[in-house]
Amino acid sequence: MTPSILWFRRDLRLGDHPALLAAAGDGPVLPVFVLDDALLRPSGAARTAFLLRSLRALDADLRRHGPGLVVRRGRPEDVVPALVRETGAAAVHVSADFAPYGAARDERVAAALAEADVPLVRTGSPYAVAPGRLHTKGGDPYKVFTPFYRAWADHGWRAPAASDPAGVEWATAPGDDLPAEPDVDAELPEAGEAAARARWDAFRGTPYDDIRDRPDLDETSRLSTYLRWGAIHPRTLLADLDARHTHAQVYRRELAWREFYAHVLHAWPASARDYFRPELKDLPYVTGREQRRRLDAWAAGQTGFPVVDAGMRQLLAEGWMHNRVRMIVASFLVKDLQVEWTHGAAHFMAHLVDGDLASNQHNWQWVAGCGTDAAPYFRVFNPITQGVKFDPDGDYIRRWVPELAGLSAPAVHRPWKDGPPDGYPAPMVDHATQREEALAAYQLLRRNHD
Repeated sequence: MTPSILWFRRDLRLGDHPALLAAAGDGPVLPVFVLDDALLRPSGAARTAFLLRSLRALDADLRRHGPGLVVRRGRPEDVVPALVRETGAAAVHVSADFAPYGAARDERVAAALAEADVPLVRTGSPYAVAPGRLHTKGGDPYKVFTPFYRAWADHGWRAPAASDPAGVEWATAPGDDLPAEPDVDAELPEAGEAAARARWDAFRGTPYDDIRDRPDLDETSRLSTYLRWGAIHPRTLLADLDARHTHAQVYRRELAWREFYAHVLHAWPASARDYFRPELKDLPYVTGREQRRRLDAWAAGQTGFPVVDAGMRQLLAEGWMHNRVRMIVASFLVKDLQVEWTHGAAHFMAHLVDGDLASNQHNWQWVAGCGTDAAPYFRVFNPITQGVKFDPDGDYIRRWVPELAGLSAPAVHRPWKDGPPDGYPAPMVDHATQREEALAAYQLLRRNHD
């Protein structure tokens, strides 16, 4: 029988996979992944390494039922049509991609396939509710999370797809070898669908709403990396929440934030690189050598503010950072060090294994005050009080900043009071002064724009 191609992208799993169901309904399925240099080049070493491990895990899962994953390297608009010609495939099945590059790439592939009268069939997406599906009563995309969340919850989502790899006739074709993993200093999580499900099973009983902001307890789900690569689908998690998780509402909102930012990026694709609120472009930021000095100290975890330094060192060591700490370090870079948010967003994307364009860029814009939040610029996180509140005993700080291991709380949050310990820097700036400067600059900008 003529095969269909199942082109994997951000859906590296076999369970709850609508596109797999659709492809299997057409006959034999050829599983394919295209190594696209346009996506690999800007990806940091940790994220690239995790992708390659995820592909190996997917290949191992496929080999339990058939020949395995076919990997090709090149431009998808060249590679996929060539594979169709080689195999005589009647269709190419994908999960829809709504990100700016992915959507444009798929249009190019669809146009190339159309010349051979072969369809690109989009079934499902990486989201419970696909971007572009929800609109305000006036027909506009949502800009505010709370009404989006209500519409998202009211809309609902399908039950998990009953895709069963054991019942699929798998096809094969010649492929390229996966490249060697780049050297990575970070300790990465185990890759693959089984690892994602094991992580979810381990998480489901935790009192999430009570401790999700506590980096010292390390009790968040840590599923963001698996969601990023589609090793598990958010619909799978949502289907389990009511029955098996005692804190369903809080976790559901966290999943909705991910979908909200994908919705915003789909509606305003320029916000991937540019200001959602362009009037904030005129805020003063440091430049040149001073910018480099401040950015380098922040990136290395050498600012003299313990919770900031702990977070930045965790990022380097794990390719991941606790969400509360992400907000703290982002606010510190923009509001205290007066470095433009775009530099911090780029650093995160270079190091985060879960680096997701929509979530990363729009969370940074939320902190910087130029995103979808209506009046966010007055939100300036105090790195000291945030550390005291969310790492009260200092366990998170001592784990990642060994220079402070000998200090107990509350001294660990203000190590400079009696002179910083050997090897640990004094604070780069005075937070109170920087806060006042940041707010004054914002007020001046508002007056100039009024």
